[in-house]
Amino acid sequence: MHTVKIGIVAPPWLPVPPPAYGGTELMLDRLARGLRDAGHDVTLFTTGDSTCPVERRWVLERAESLRMGTSVTELRHVFHAYEALRDCDVVHDHTVIGPVYARRFPDLPVITTNHGPFNAELNDVYRAMADRVPVIAISHHQATAAHPDVWLAGVIHHGIDVESFPYGAGDGGYLLFLGRMAPEKGARRAAEVARAAGRRLLIAAKMREPLEVRYFEDEVRPLLGDGVEYVGEVSFERKVELLAGAEALINPIRWPEPFGLVMIEALACGTPVLAFKEGAAPEIVDHGVTGFLCVDEEDMVAQLERIDEIDRRACRASVEQAFSRERMVADHVAVYERLLTGRLARER
Repeated sequence: MHTVKIGIVAPPWLPVPPPAYGGTELMLDRLARGLRDAGHDVTLFTTGDSTCPVERRWVLERAESLRMGTSVTELRHVFHAYEALRDCDVVHDHTVIGPVYARRFPDLPVITTNHGPFNAELNDVYRAMADRVPVIAISHHQATAAHPDVWLAGVIHHGIDVESFPYGAGDGGYLLFLGRMAPEKGARRAAEVARAAGRRLLIAAKMREPLEVRYFEDEVRPLLGDGVEYVGEVSFERKVELLAGAEALINPIRWPEPFGLVMIEALACGTPVLAFKEGAAPEIVDHGVTGFLCVDEEDMVAQLERIDEIDRRACRASVEQAFSRERMVADHVAVYERLLTGRLARER
């Protein structure tokens, strides 16, 4: 494909890349860099404290993490984004409001990615823009919940820079939970599994929102001790150290998570993943090869006894083959090309 001028609109809630937690922003940083490295002209509309090394524009000097989800903040961000990117060949918008606002620019090709579930709320949003903006899903399982009226452009799994994740021997003597301190992420379940298995567990989790703090105090803190330790929210550097040293990642999510970036980050370090058979996990974890897809907590405890059967080299190879940044970038370029040439049909 010839060089394309691509505008990327990031959400205004975290800088790109994020200093710590932020899966969407990590993915956007990798996508923007990858598109640039593939020879395309990339402009990222983000916040002023972002450091992604592509051309950047912004109106908000700092990310609005304390006002996350406020419509006025996102609207202002979006208004300025579309003015800044109106001369692009294609705009890839990762906000919720922006693709609706795109109607003001009928000659500007716009595509969006749904980073959340296709629930009633988001299905209504994407149905409202179905005659104008196609939607990329991030897993096949997520896509199955899209309303038939949504213009689904296809599925593109996330990808990572594998070389940024050190391969580890898993000799740290601990299991790892990595994510947000929220009920749906399952830190308490991870602690219960580790205790039942008699294994040491490190919990590295973002804990800033009141609901996260309350969940920690009520559900997780009572289980600390006897090998279960909360180590706080960690930097990227510390995260990859923890992943490389872990015997396994415990990812006990009990909801249909659209993707699960932490699972491919763990696998890139050679670390097997134990998860439940929900959401996108079966698209990432090859049962018995790169980890185990468990039925319940009791099964997860039992599968931990088999963790030494997993070849850590196979874990890393799975990411190199299916979840690389290069594959993610190529998939996006192919979708952009179909959009620009009028060949982007709805996929069901």
